[in-house]
Amino acid sequence: MIVYLDGDFLRQEEAKISVADRGFIFGDGIYEVIRVVNGNFFREKEHLDRLKEGLEGLKIDFDPSEKAKIPEVSRELLKKNNQLTGEATVYLQITRGAAWPRTHTFPEPTVKPTLYISTDTFIPHTELHEKGVDVITLSDVRWKRCNLKTIQLLPNILAKQKAAEAGVNSAVMIRDGVITESPNANIFAVRDGVLYTFPASNYILNGITRQTVIELADKLQIPLKETPIREEELYDLDELFFTGTTTDIQPIIEINGRRLADGKPGQVVKKIRKAYNERMYG
Repeated sequence: MIVYLDGDFLRQEEAKISVADRGFIFGDGIYEVIRVVNGNFFREKEHLDRLKEGLEGLKIDFDPSEKAKIPEVSRELLKKNNQLTGEATVYLQITRGAAWPRTHTFPEPTVKPTLYISTDTFIPHTELHEKGVDVITLSDVRWKRCNLKTIQLLPNILAKQKAAEAGVNSAVMIRDGVITESPNANIFAVRDGVLYTFPASNYILNGITRQTVIELADKLQIPLKETPIREEELYDLDELFFTGTTTDIQPIIEINGRRLADGKPGQVVKKIRKAYNERMYG
C-alpha cells in the first residue's frame, strides 16, 4: 500500500513521523474520510470545506497551496493503489506538526503542519442496511467542540468498545437527557412521519451524509425538524437510523435489548436509503 506523507509517496511501512509530532503527543489535528465510487469522489467539496473549517477551528496554519493539491494527490494515490474501480475511501489527516520542547501552547515559532493521506478499498455494510442493527445507550461524555473533526477520538473509541463488549453494533449517546449521535455517525429519528435530528451545533459533527439526508428529505417531501429527541421518547419512536460516510444509511431495530417498533427497518429509512444510493451510485 502506498501513502502520501508531507510531499512524498511512500510504502506504508516506510512512512514515519517524528515522536515530537503534536498529533502523536496531543491528538492535535483534524481528519476527513471521503467515499469514492469508481474513481468518483462523493461530495468532495463538502469534505474539503469542512477540513478548512477544522483547520480554522484548531488554528492550524496550513499552506493554501498545499491544501489545493489534496484532490490531485488523492487521485494519484488511488491510481498507485489500483483503487480507481470499485469502492474506496480516502483518509486525510493534518496535524499541527512536529515541535520540541513539548508544551501545551502552540509552537513558537510556528512549525510546518504534517499532511498524511491514505486510501483503502471499501465494502458497504449492505446486510446491516437491509436488516438493521442493535445498540445500547451511553452517556455522551465527549468535549463540547464535537463539530470539529479532530483526531482526538478516545471517548468515541471507549463508547464503541463498550458496545462491542455488550455484543451490539454501536451506541446511541445521550447528553443532558437528549440523543446526540453515535460514536461514529449521526442519528435521525422518525415519529408520525416526521424526521428529527439533533440541530447542527458544537455538540455534534455536522456530517456530510447528514447534510445529504436533509437535502433528500426536502426532495422527498418528508417533514424534518432539527429538534433533539429526549431519552424518555426513545422507545416510542417509529424509526431510528444512523448516517455516515462509511455507515451510509443504517436502521436501528433494537435498543438496550428492546425492539424498536416492529423490529424491522421502517418505510421512511427505506425511502431515504434508496434515494441516497441513487445519489451515491448515479
